Amino acid sequence: MSAERLAEASMASFQLPDGFSDSSAVLAMGGELKSSFCMLAGGEARLSQAGGDLEQAGVFRNYADQLEAGTSEVDGDFSPDCIAIDMHPDYLSAQMGERLADRYEIPVVRVQHHHAHIAATMAEHQHPLTAGPVLGIALDGLGFGADGSIWGGEFLLANYAESTRLGRFQPVAMPGGAQAVREPWRNALAHLYVCGWADVAGRFGDTDIVRFLQTKQLPVLQTMLDKSLNSPLASSAGRLFDAVAACLDIHREMLAHEAQAAIELERLASLSLNLKTVAYPFTIQTDQGLEQLEWSAMWLALLADLANGINREIIAARFHRTLIMAISELAESLCHTHGLNSVAISGGVFQNKLLRDGVKEQLSDCGLQVLMAEKAPPHDGGLALGQAVVAAANMMGERP
Repeated sequence: MSAERLAEASMASFQLPDGFSDSSAVLAMGGELKSSFCMLAGGEARLSQAGGDLEQAGVFRNYADQLEAGTSEVDGDFSPDCIAIDMHPDYLSAQMGERLADRYEIPVVRVQHHHAHIAATMAEHQHPLTAGPVLGIALDGLGFGADGSIWGGEFLLANYAESTRLGRFQPVAMPGGAQAVREPWRNALAHLYVCGWADVAGRFGDTDIVRFLQTKQLPVLQTMLDKSLNSPLASSAGRLFDAVAACLDIHREMLAHEAQAAIELERLASLSLNLKTVAYPFTIQTDQGLEQLEWSAMWLALLADLANGINREIIAARFHRTLIMAISELAESLCHTHGLNSVAISGGVFQNKLLRDGVKEQLSDCGLQVLMAEKAPPHDGGLALGQAVVAAANMMGERP
């Protein structure tokens, strides 16, 4: 197959909203996991299929081959005016984008990870370039935040050119750093540590999760948490799912693949979630000027359910109901405060159908328009589309 036909077969086309017809040509490099790239020009964007982890040699070669094929058009090479990349300095896609920009002497636009998620959804739903902002809700595992910390449970005031963080999930440590992505029990410990480990161990010492955690090197782990040693804070929705899954003994020790525990937790919840399912308590506090969803009350109630022998399906369902209600309550409040009537939701965690449909129903019932990723994937495979439209808006100087 020729390069042109290979590119055509592996790319989805998006007609862009009003305002983008005269934009600069942009090559967006995507993320690191579920890697994809996007070419934007003449009011149209073409998004490649999502691949795998660029740190795997075969995936990287395929990404590079597709990029070369995709930028070779039948009528001549695609010639970008700028290159859009993720803000994370270690992403191989970002590093490749910087090298290409140097080679062709064109500017680089660095796009915040969660802003890109939201912008992709806005573009897919034809939100005009010069229209007012939306409330973006981006939930995923990890993304490099505008402040250099790890984000993953974000509420953003967003248009195409820029975004402002309005709210977040409570940041919780990831003991062991990247190990916490692979070992859900580490996230359970970190979340329970926020509740006060001595109190948790004293009140719920007979629960399976507390007994399990007491088999770990708790003095070492507690020192790591107390002194922030290799334990970065993350407002990650993905790690919250892992923590709850670990408490229910779902892939507690080690994950075989990304989101394995979260997928099983959703399946378990689906067996019991209904209109009568009662949410656990949660709180919304203001921290550093941000509205913050905090989970300590939820954890204590969840542990009480475990101690009382409540079925795991019911606990998983109550957790899902809690997230639906918490996300919706904060979103409705922020929309009221900022005079917004549209909400865009995206990020890999919203692949969870129970969560996605529940949040959409709650927000729609409040009279809000809900934009959801459909043709472009909500996970990192859709990042490049968002990066492309953000870069194009910035190149045209379309700021509010």
